[in-house]
Amino acid sequence: MSTNVPAHPYTTPVSTRPLSRWYIPALGLAQFGIFIAILSPVIVSMQLKAQELNPDNPAALIGSVLPIGALGAIIGNPVFGALSDRTRTRWGRRKPWLVGGILGLTVGLALVAMSTDVVTLTLSWLLCQLASNAASASLIASFADNVPVEQRGRASSTLALAQNLSILAGVYGAVLLAGNLPVLFIVPGLIGVALVVVYVLVAPDRLPEVEPRPFSLKQIVGTFWTNPFRFPDFGLAWWSRFLITFATFMFTTYRLLYMQDHVGLSAQDAVGAIATGVLLYTIALMAAAFVSGWLSDRLGRRKIFVAGSTALTGVGFVILALGDTVANFYFAEIVLGLAYGVYAAVDNALVVDVLPDPEKPGKDLGVFNVANALPQSLAPAAALALLGIGGGTDNYVAMLVGAGAIALIGALVVIPIKKVR
Repeated sequence: MSTNVPAHPYTTPVSTRPLSRWYIPALGLAQFGIFIAILSPVIVSMQLKAQELNPDNPAALIGSVLPIGALGAIIGNPVFGALSDRTRTRWGRRKPWLVGGILGLTVGLALVAMSTDVVTLTLSWLLCQLASNAASASLIASFADNVPVEQRGRASSTLALAQNLSILAGVYGAVLLAGNLPVLFIVPGLIGVALVVVYVLVAPDRLPEVEPRPFSLKQIVGTFWTNPFRFPDFGLAWWSRFLITFATFMFTTYRLLYMQDHVGLSAQDAVGAIATGVLLYTIALMAAAFVSGWLSDRLGRRKIFVAGSTALTGVGFVILALGDTVANFYFAEIVLGLAYGVYAAVDNALVVDVLPDPEKPGKDLGVFNVANALPQSLAPAAALALLGIGGGTDNYVAMLVGAGAIALIGALVVIPIKKVR
C-alpha cells in the first residue's frame, strides 16, 4: 500500500496497488460464510420453524419475529462499523469484530433452533442479527480499506456471487435437513466460522497511525446519521438500496408460503421447487454478475447498471403476480437472478465510490447498510397488509405488484447521482 493520504485517526492510506491473488477469493468465502448463516433462516428455515410453533398462522409469526430481529441489524450495522473504525488491537481493527460477530451468530442460531416459544425465538433472532451485522459491517469496511478503485467492480461481483451462492446452498441444505431443524440452523453457522477465519488469515488489517478521539455524545448520535442533503449522492444511493431490498424481502419472506398458498404445493414440494428456482436464479445471477462487474470497471460506469437491474427486478415481481404455476415461478426466478446479478455486482462499487467521508468508511458504510436492514423490519408487515387486501391472507397478486412498483421507484432514484457515471 502506498501512503498518498495523510495519517488519520480512522483510516489507513488508501490502497493503490493490485490485490494479492488470495484476497478476492478469501473475501468471497467470508461473504458466503456470513450470509449462509444469516440468510438460510430467512429463506427457508425460519418458515419451517414458524410452522412448527404456530401451524395455524405461520405468516403472522414470521411477520412479528423477523421485523424485531431486523432492529438488531438497524442498530448493529452502523454501531459496529463505527466501533471497528476506532478499534485498536494487535490483530487489527476489523478482524476482532469479524470473528466475534460470526461466533455470536452461531450461538444465536443454536438458541433459535432450541426455542419453544415466540419470545425466546424473537430474542434469539435479535442476537443473530446483531452478531451477523458486527461481522458483515466489518467485512465491508475491510473491503473499502483494501480494494483499489480499479478493482472494486470485480471485488463487488465476488461479494454478490458469494452472497447468492450462500442462498442456493442454504436452500439445498433445507432440502436435505428439513427433518432436523437444529442441524439446519447450526451447521450454516459453523460453516460461517470456518470461512471467516480463512479471510482473517489472508486479509491485511493495518491500524491507522493516529489514536482516535474519545467518543462524544455527538459522535454516538452521528453513528446513525449521514446527512443526505449535504451528501445527496450518498442519500440517493441509500434510497435505491432501501427500495430494492424492501421489494425483495416482501417476496422472499413469504416465498415458501407463496408456493404453498398461491401455487398450491405441499410444504415438501414447495421446498423442492424453491431449491430448483434458486438454482436457476443463481446460475442467471452468476452469469450476469461476472460480466457486469468486469464491464462496469471497463466502462467506468455504475448508474446504468444499477438503475436498469433494479427496474428489471420490478418486472420479475410482476411476472410472479401474473402466474400461478411452477414453470412461471422458474421463469421469474431467472429474470430476478439476471437483475440482481447485475445490481449486486455493481452497487457495492457505486456505494464505495460515493462515500461522503473516506476517513470514516466503517461508520458511513454502517449507515448505508441500514438500507439493507431496515427493509427487513418493514417489508414483512407491508407485505402482510397487501396480502390481506380482500379480506383474506393470500392476495399475492397485490403483494407482488406492490413489490414491483417499489423496485421501479428504486431504479429512478439512481438517475440523479452525479459523482459517478
